[in-house]
Parts: sequence; structure tokens; C-alpha cells
Amino acid sequence: MANHLRVIRTVPPLRRALEHYRKQHERIALVPTMGALHRGHMALVREARRRAKRVVVSVFVNPTQFAPHEDFASYPRSFATDVKVLREAKVDLVWAPSVEVMYPNGFATRLAPDGAAKVGLEDEFRPHFFGGVATVVAKLFTQVSPDFALFGQKDYQQLRVVTQMARDLDLPVKVIGIPTAREPDGLALSSRNAYLSSAERAVAPMLHRVLRQCATRIKNGEKIDHVINVGRIEIDVAGFVLDYLEARHALTLAPIASPKDGPIRLLVAARLGKTRLIDNIAV
Repeated sequence: MANHLRVIRTVPPLRRALEHYRKQHERIALVPTMGALHRGHMALVREARRRAKRVVVSVFVNPTQFAPHEDFASYPRSFATDVKVLREAKVDLVWAPSVEVMYPNGFATRLAPDGAAKVGLEDEFRPHFFGGVATVVAKLFTQVSPDFALFGQKDYQQLRVVTQMARDLDLPVKVIGIPTAREPDGLALSSRNAYLSSAERAVAPMLHRVLRQCATRIKNGEKIDHVINVGRIEIDVAGFVLDYLEARHALTLAPIASPKDGPIRLLVAARLGKTRLIDNIAV
């Protein structure tokens, strides 16, 4: 039986479609994306299908999470290809609003997350980012009212912010983080990897190698500060411009000095040419 994927672009038909699912007592899973889909996104779709009868994928390049100097205009967009892939994956509904639908004239409400959104990681280099993310995700959760929402762990700070936002606002959705999908050489899958030149692509997996080496050294009892400092030097020598390499508490993202202080997450962000890459792993 053919999969009748629906592409919906305005709120009223979205609500009608979702209401039909709910009348059938079908659970709904949401996979929020900005399009330019890759294997990492499809891993989220597969997990969504495992958890719910109906899978909704949103495709919306959110302007409010880009600063004026960032790549909103040039961000990879491949909507027709994305829809084809999602149809083959038996997704039920693509929610693809325009900017005007998501932020209509006179829109004046924005969230200002604290906690994990203000710990000196992405927020230090992209201070606008989490307000834009929290606002658009809150809207997506309100529009779709999913039982589950699935996010990749590559954007780990974002995952913590969204999880806290849903909890704080009493939104009836279970936020689920899915392990980072990687290339065979360890590079975390990202739509922005398309920006890398062939020479930069050969260097890019070094970020993940440094994270793994740091995690091993910490597990072997070396002091966290020393391990992190060595890792920063290795990243610099490889040709990256480092924004941060940090060891943080895996839940709060607060700085951590000892494994005794709680579960550790190593997080890194660095620029390689014009491309900004991020990654993280558990210790």
C-alpha cells in the first residue's frame, strides 16, 4: 500500500490532520528539522516510527536562531529531495510552514531560556541562538502536540535546553535524545559538512579523535584540566580555530573538575575554514 505523505504549510489543515490521528488514539512523534536531511535525521525518523503510529517531520529553517552575520541565506535547502526521502521512509506528514506562517506580522513573543542555555558554551559564541531555538521548538510542540519529540545528541546543549523548556512549561511531550550519527571516520553528520572543502574534510574528523582521546585519559585518572588543555592544543595544531573544548556535567552543563562531581560530557566547537563544527561525547 502506497504511503500517502501529506505536506502541510498552514496551521488549520495541520490541526485537522492531527485531530484525525488522535481520534484514532494514535500516538504522534515529531522530528524537528531544518531540512537538508542526512542519515542522522533518518535515524531520528526510524526511532520515531518505533515509538509512535504517526510520524511528523517539520522542515523549517528558523531565521530567529541565526545572527545577521551567520549563514541563514546560504543554509543548505533541498526540500524536494527531503520530501522524496521522507516518503520512502513512510513518514505521515511534513509540516513545512513559511516564515510568515511561523512568525506572522505582529509576532511579539519570544522565550528567554536560562539554565543550560547560559553556561558559556554555544551561548557565549551565539548569544541569540537558544532564544530562537526555544521559541520555535515551543511553537512546534504547541502546533503538533506530539507524544514524543526526537533530537540528535550532536547538538547536545540544545537538547538539554529543549528538555528543560518542555519540563518547565509543563508541555506533555517526552523529549528523546538520539546518539550522534557519524561518518566511518567519526565525523558527526551535519548539514553544514557540505561547506567543507576536500582538504578540510580530511582534517575534520580530528575533532572526534581528540574527544575520544580526552575521554580515555580522564577515564584513566588524568586530571580533567590537564587533559582539556592538551586537547585544545591538539585541535589548534590541526588547523582549527577553537571556540571551546570543555568538560561539563552531563545534565546541567555546569563546569566540572572531577569525575566525582557527576557524569561528564565533553563538548567542542571549532571552525575549519568557513565551516563551524560541533561535537560531544560522554565520558
